[in-house]
Amino acid sequence: MSASAGRTVLLTGGGTAGHVTPNLALLPALRARGFQPEYMGDARGIERRLAEEAGLRFHGIPTGKLRRYFSLQNFLDPLRIVLGIVRATWRIARLRPVAVFSKGGFVGVPVVIGAWLNRVPVVVHESDLTPGLANRLSFPFARRICLSFPETEALLPGRDVVYTGTPVRQLLLDGDRARGLERFGLDPGRHTLLVFGGSQGAQAINEQVRALLPALSGDLQVLHVCGAGHLDAELEGRANYRQYEYLGDDFGDAFACADVVLSRAGANSLAELIALRKPAIVVPLPTAASRGDQIDNARVFAERGYGRVLPQSEMTPESLAREIQRVLAGAEGFVAAMNSAESHDPVERIVDLIDELAR
Repeated sequence: MSASAGRTVLLTGGGTAGHVTPNLALLPALRARGFQPEYMGDARGIERRLAEEAGLRFHGIPTGKLRRYFSLQNFLDPLRIVLGIVRATWRIARLRPVAVFSKGGFVGVPVVIGAWLNRVPVVVHESDLTPGLANRLSFPFARRICLSFPETEALLPGRDVVYTGTPVRQLLLDGDRARGLERFGLDPGRHTLLVFGGSQGAQAINEQVRALLPALSGDLQVLHVCGAGHLDAELEGRANYRQYEYLGDDFGDAFACADVVLSRAGANSLAELIALRKPAIVVPLPTAASRGDQIDNARVFAERGYGRVLPQSEMTPESLAREIQRVLAGAEGFVAAMNSAESHDPVERIVDLIDELAR
């Protein structure tokens, strides 16, 4: 075991699975170097379940959120954030971690500030092309800022930034096509469209995909991860269509089956598509439902030749059918572009930074 044996690295990030799964991707490399990873987040958030399922000791703190719209919660959340900072500072003083790694989300802000107050080095990871508010609040307290897009560096003058890319879980990289075809009951002679919308699903995508089914090409089958509560009982048993609320350890097998993917344009999803060399149609969240970060992510994804962008306002069964055929026809070009992308291991780069700061 290395000289870092027994030293705690505290991971944080939450609100959605996208703020948690990159943390989980670091676990094998952290443990291989003898670190002891633990997790701090909102006791009510999705991060608690995911962290505990990964075998991590979890430390819950109060947390709030700064919303861009009017809500009565806006009057209470600043107090929760202050309480979260107090709680995180106290817990970190007792845990004495050698480093903190924050993947973002508002739960990360109190943890980052608590670490800074305890003089614990902090690494913050920004997945999107344009940083979100929670990370912007965290940056002044960070020793290093990891980026998924090299273009983001121009937005952070004077900061100590490192282009690392986004960590991808090994279970996705280890997916097996034959195992997936059997697991999901798919026909190896047909092209497979994998559809997913993130940890909460994407109802707008779900509706258009299901409207497409009656006109589905005979050589195409759909593997649809629709999100919790979004199964359609009337479609159970339909030929060439499989629906699941959520996939866990078998998500890698689902990716391995896919010839084309339809997804949102979250940074983690795009990183997974690139790592797995999967041509895709991405439908970014519109500005009415987000700060526009997915639109920026999708633009760069398409400009690099990795896939195509379909705005949600233009998404219909007919436009989806056209885009699917275009991506299938141009699949070799999309894969070639992804193969030519700069190649490095985000997990090892990030763990190298943590190791360096923890000495």
